[in-house]
Amino acid sequence: MNVLQSMKMAWKQLKASKLRSFLTMLGIIIGVASVILLVSLGNGVTKEVDDQMGDLGSNLITVVNSSVNPNDKYTYDEVMKYQNIDGVKSVSPELSGQVNATYDYKSSSNKVIGTNDQYKAARSLEMKEGRFLLPIDTEYGQKVAVIGSTVASDLFGFGNPIGETIRLNGMPYKVVGVLKEKGASMMGSSDDQIFIPISSAQRLLKDTNVRTIYVETKSAEDVDFVVNTLESRLAIKFGNEKEQEKNASSAQMGPSYQVINQQEILNAFNTISTTLTTALGAIAAISLVVGGIGIMNIMLVSVSERTREIGIRKALGAKKRAILLQFLIESIVISVCGGIIGILIGVSGALIFGSVAGISSGITAGTIIFSFVFSLCIGVIFGIAPANKASKLRPIDALRSE
Repeated sequence: MNVLQSMKMAWKQLKASKLRSFLTMLGIIIGVASVILLVSLGNGVTKEVDDQMGDLGSNLITVVNSSVNPNDKYTYDEVMKYQNIDGVKSVSPELSGQVNATYDYKSSSNKVIGTNDQYKAARSLEMKEGRFLLPIDTEYGQKVAVIGSTVASDLFGFGNPIGETIRLNGMPYKVVGVLKEKGASMMGSSDDQIFIPISSAQRLLKDTNVRTIYVETKSAEDVDFVVNTLESRLAIKFGNEKEQEKNASSAQMGPSYQVINQQEILNAFNTISTTLTTALGAIAAISLVVGGIGIMNIMLVSVSERTREIGIRKALGAKKRAILLQFLIESIVISVCGGIIGILIGVSGALIFGSVAGISSGITAGTIIFSFVFSLCIGVIFGIAPANKASKLRPIDALRSE
């Protein structure tokens, strides 16, 4: 009997006891579906973070002044001196605070960000209409504002905000631009933010201390040099690490500054994400092993139930190899059928979840192929023992069984 005939007989056995066959392959179905779903979701989350971080670029450096010491201040002029560092493309300070924005009878509480014209490129902001801040706005402290899409909707509804005057904490600001809707991200959402010149923000917020600086390098290769230069200048301004630790222990202050490399954050996240995704996939694969044990148990029962059939086939000249192949193929067919059903369920689940969560499904051909091959191997490994037992039955003993 050839392999094709053995597969046909295996399929007939499955159809003869549909419920038992389904319950047998249930462990494989759950295992394969779990592996695909968990790994795909892990890939989807990783891709979403990569896209968000990638929008900002791998050549973006963030300097955070986290000191609570009132003497550790950063003025706008001090910040802009970083433009003289070799390899620096742009420098964007950020001075932020919460304000009450009003237009006619409408009002909303929003985050206002004081910055300069280079902030738009550094943070990958796009204009829906109007313009962003200009160098002249910062130089002369103009009372102009660029608003996010949510702010525009809250204050103006379907009206055109360009040229209209809004009040921020009672101070009039002319709207010169509206940003495209961007949605939430790891860096926050620009949709509900208002952007004004930093020189104007210092008066509005009554604060001249810049706490966040975005430094964009000309290329990714310049990042390390610029980071080292920034840390050297920051050490001179705020003192070395030992002095910071001494101040922190005596005044219960945190570190005076942080230099954050965008690419290092992305690499660290990807490493953690890959590890977690692999661990989740491995945990889900345990259920495949459990499913394999179920297949082996049912196949052993099947051997016991078909002992006389085995004896008759051997008496008619069937070789040991043919009996072994027959039961092994039955085990593989059960496992592969369960694997295919599991793949369909896992892919469907990943697509549905990705659609609901608004992220990429993260399904890859490699994950599907791995799951299918793994289910095939489970059928082979756990089908060997029952098939071997069937092939070793002596014809005379098998024919005597009831």
